[in-house]
Amino acid sequence: MRLSEPAGVLDRMGRIGYGAANLGNLHRELTDDEAWAVLDAAWDSGVRAFDTAPHYGLGLSERRLGAFLRAKPRDEYVLSTKVGRLLRVNPDDDGSLDLDNDFHVPAALRRVWDFSGEGIRTSLEESLERLGLDRVDILYLHDPERHDLDLAVAQALPALVELRESGVVSAVGVGTMTTAAIEAVTAAAALDLVMIAGRYTLLEQPAASVLPEMSRRGTSAVAASVFNSGLLASPRPERDARYEYGRLPDELWDRLVRIADICDAHQVPLPAAAIQFPLRAAVVRSVVVGGSRPAQVSENAARMNEEIPEALWADLAAAGLIPQEDRVGREAPATS
Repeated sequence: MRLSEPAGVLDRMGRIGYGAANLGNLHRELTDDEAWAVLDAAWDSGVRAFDTAPHYGLGLSERRLGAFLRAKPRDEYVLSTKVGRLLRVNPDDDGSLDLDNDFHVPAALRRVWDFSGEGIRTSLEESLERLGLDRVDILYLHDPERHDLDLAVAQALPALVELRESGVVSAVGVGTMTTAAIEAVTAAAALDLVMIAGRYTLLEQPAASVLPEMSRRGTSAVAASVFNSGLLASPRPERDARYEYGRLPDELWDRLVRIADICDAHQVPLPAAAIQFPLRAAVVRSVVVGGSRPAQVSENAARMNEEIPEALWADLAAAGLIPQEDRVGREAPATS
């Protein structure tokens, strides 16, 4: 039986979704009760799109999210998970934690890259088992640029499209952190979505160059990591804050300060501007934001609804800090 069409699923995602990496004990340990409270806060704030992955806590995120969503009406939320990494027994397990990947979970399992058609199907089946659900709505290939982008194009993307066309999932896409990967996967397959992590944010927009082509091809975007490792998560940034995997470069620090100053001048909280900015691009359907505390999640959902004057965006554009266009990616989707 055919599941709902991609357009229907995308329409139900809403402007903000919850990214469930923190449920996998990213950066710090959560109890099951604490994880449930985070999800309660998201649900009570009106969030109805939830994104997870086997990578997040070696399956812990999927198990926790699935337990929560099994208590909710299935047609009231949109669920996405990812493929590309299989979880297998770690023969070198010495009882340590998975801290090399920033997850505070036992490293009893290891991640095994597998972009083959069989690997993609197996990954989905195992995710459904961990979730305790009979389907997910959206399936993403996770981080192809970190393994083998050519193999992703040759094997993984056709497998994803086949799963969509056979009705196993409603929509398919790719989650990536690089513009080169966005270009490659968008050109190679009829994807419904690309989840762009950290490359289309208030601080930096290298992916802006590929959004018009995505729009032309009928591929929508989901913006993730919109706080750039937390740099944009507080009203005034700190110089020693982490940027991805290292120290924040001076050039980006100067840019961040200028953005924060303009937000202050308009009395707009920097985090609110960061959450809402990606949606100014017509091709961006939704923003995915994480959080490890209920208050964080509730506040982020509220920030999506804060009123932001057009004058703020105009001043940021005039300063060369965001694209000059009022909205990026207006090209109509291709008809053939």
